[in-house]
Amino acid sequence: MPYVIYNDYYSHKDFITALINSSFIGVLWTPEVRASESAEEWLRRMQSVCFSPMAMLNAWASGTKPWTFPEVEVQVRAVARLRMQLLPYIYTAFARYQQEGIPPFRAMQLEEEFLYNGKLVNARSAADGYNPHQFESKEIRFQYMMGEAILVAPMFTGETSRRVALPQGKWYDFYTGDFVGEGSWVTVTPGLDQIPLSVKDGGIIPMIESRNQAPVVGEIMQLEIRKYGQADGVFRLYDDDGITFDYEKGEYSWSTISVAHDDKKWKGNIEIGNKNAFHYSPEVIWRFMTN
Repeated sequence: MPYVIYNDYYSHKDFITALINSSFIGVLWTPEVRASESAEEWLRRMQSVCFSPMAMLNAWASGTKPWTFPEVEVQVRAVARLRMQLLPYIYTAFARYQQEGIPPFRAMQLEEEFLYNGKLVNARSAADGYNPHQFESKEIRFQYMMGEAILVAPMFTGETSRRVALPQGKWYDFYTGDFVGEGSWVTVTPGLDQIPLSVKDGGIIPMIESRNQAPVVGEIMQLEIRKYGQADGVFRLYDDDGITFDYEKGEYSWSTISVAHDDKKWKGNIEIGNKNAFHYSPEVIWRFMTN
């Protein structure tokens, strides 16, 4: 359903916990930004809300604005625009939520496999008599999945580094495409400018150009499709008119994006579904992020 749960939590760590825990019952919870005691806190909170179900700035009482802390104004603008660039990816994640019930923002424990203290926890093996609670996976905290391929690990005020638990398989840095780790705990040091984002091997991330406003009705946008890792990848991209309920009448499109090796080079392909509900240019920019 098109709503999010909200309350007056304001501890930064608490609202990340609420975002994660809500996914266990298939609902969405959104944090907000309304005030901060420092530029660092303001930026870290803005980074978190831009990677949550709804990027909400609710500072009507405090009067705080995105540019109130000028020393981080550029970084705040950058993360807000990054969310807009990720609109095709996020919109697809919400479409899967509506059609398949998969929360677009969800706990790591809802992924097929993850590690705790070097021991594999397989959530699917409970049917075989395995007890998935024998490991205290509660220690895997303050990180979550956004969509099918991006792992988000927010930073908090005063932190210069943090530990991230990577599920099975290889993971790559969203910004650079560099290898991060595989099925283990890693320590990341992203600096103040970035929220740590990792992409699973074979991950395909469709994006649009940096912009300040959502697309208008009928606007045709160019896709930039990023591919991460060494494995071949497939991504199903959703689109509709973005305004009406005509998707309930079948007016939507599922298109298939695939990337594979061809003569030792990466080659991308997109098979457009319902062309009447596809609002992207057929001319695609391909970016293969991992060498």
